[in-house]
Amino acid sequence: MSGDLTAVETRLWQQGARRVAGVDEAGRGPIAGPVVAAAVVWRPGVAAGPVRDSKALSERQRDTAFAYVHEHALAWAVAMVGVEDVDRMNPLRAALHAMALAVQRLRLPVDRILVDGNMTLPLRTADQQAIVKGDARSVSIAAASIMAKVTRDRWMRRCDELFPGYGFAEHKGYGSATHIRMLRELGPCPIHRRSFAPVAGLKQGRLALDD
Repeated sequence: MSGDLTAVETRLWQQGARRVAGVDEAGRGPIAGPVVAAAVVWRPGVAAGPVRDSKALSERQRDTAFAYVHEHALAWAVAMVGVEDVDRMNPLRAALHAMALAVQRLRLPVDRILVDGNMTLPLRTADQQAIVKGDARSVSIAAASIMAKVTRDRWMRRCDELFPGYGFAEHKGYGSATHIRMLRELGPCPIHRRSFAPVAGLKQGRLALDD
């Protein structure tokens, strides 16, 4: 990772793109819960501070970084695509759709969109640039990864209260051993993705798998 997480944005600011939005998502891989995306417009001249790739931070560090982004970003927005739409679209399309929605929900127009990964968004509102591993190279993408991850994790903790027994507060919907075991015992709940294995292998509340 570059020593200066604002280097990509600084270059664009110097070229005249003053409103640069970084976009990232969380939740493509889980077997339960929504895909959540965030878009963040970083304020020129503000240091990255505690902002890093969300995967490199502990839960407490992400909460600290979330508050820092909330305070220092020029603008930010989140968008959620629910499980029915994830099943209908497929995870990649759902993630791209969520990221596009997050950009559209920003309260100001942007000059450039930086997208984590190797694909751009189905938008024509601004120039776009896909950046592989962008959450480790761009402060606005890293900030978006934090906002998306923290928002989704908090949503999954609420779901743990609504649908007890699955351990959503712990694994956040990913296919952990505990999650699979409880899925075997309880069957799917409304936030499980029906198109995802092993949920798709369920029959009458039990996994149709050879043990």
